[in-house]
Amino acid sequence: MDKFRSIEVFIEVADHQGFAAAARKLNMSSPAVTRAISMLEDQLGTRLLVRTTRSVRLTESGRRFLEDGRRILQELAEAEEAAVGSHAAPRGELHITAPVLFGRMYVTPILGDFLDIHPQLTARTLFVDRVVNLMDEGLDVAIRIGELPDSSLIATRCGTVRQMMFASPAYLEKYGVPQHPDDLVNHRLIQSFAITNSPNSMFQENGRPLSVRTGPKVRMNTNDAVIALAVGGWGLSRLLSYQIAPYLSDGRLQRVLGEFELAPLPIHVVHQEGRMVSAKVRAFVDFMVAQLRADTHLN
Repeated sequence: MDKFRSIEVFIEVADHQGFAAAARKLNMSSPAVTRAISMLEDQLGTRLLVRTTRSVRLTESGRRFLEDGRRILQELAEAEEAAVGSHAAPRGELHITAPVLFGRMYVTPILGDFLDIHPQLTARTLFVDRVVNLMDEGLDVAIRIGELPDSSLIATRCGTVRQMMFASPAYLEKYGVPQHPDDLVNHRLIQSFAITNSPNSMFQENGRPLSVRTGPKVRMNTNDAVIALAVGGWGLSRLLSYQIAPYLSDGRLQRVLGEFELAPLPIHVVHQEGRMVSAKVRAFVDFMVAQLRADTHLN
């Protein structure tokens, strides 16, 4: 068995925390899996796994080698795809992450169109309102909203969004339209954890930061719930512009305090840096960036 295959076997054993489960996944016998791990440990001169009658766990060396092994196999796959040529048809499984609502509203329909064009591809999505590590989660591409920290990721800017205050016309008719952020103390506010968990709301006035202590009446952990409560006429809230764009367009929600909004936030499509970018990632990033840049709600 070659070393690359041994690394693949080791990763499966570590992921499944057992030899039998890894053997089933790899369609190998348990003794063959055991031999592959023993050969790899002999070649490295260190113990990677601690085996007991009831469990298998990684040693410290094993934990370090697991991360390196994933990277080695990924780079090997990228090298093989690059050798085929830049015009090779994308194939394999594409792993994508994005914020929950952005994933539903934008990534999902774009991904469907992309898979129709490339039938040899499959896809797996992880839509969560947190920043995930691409390597740790085994992901290829991420859509990130907001300023990016310095990193080794390749980022392509494809649009902007704004934080917007909004309410339903019925609420504004009943309670009045705030003319200044200071007026918010007299309103019923709905806060989304995804935007902030602070009792203060940030705005800008004449180019200078403005902090207003608002004290929300309701704090909610999903943006869908925030929108539903606001559409029902209960109170004012703030979300990203793309999240409420359909409701602004059909009149169910109305934008307020627009002149005090913060600067726009960039949207980037990011992927891991490497000597070679796989055909599936290259094709998907190009397709996603073109579609997002063409959307008027994101510019």
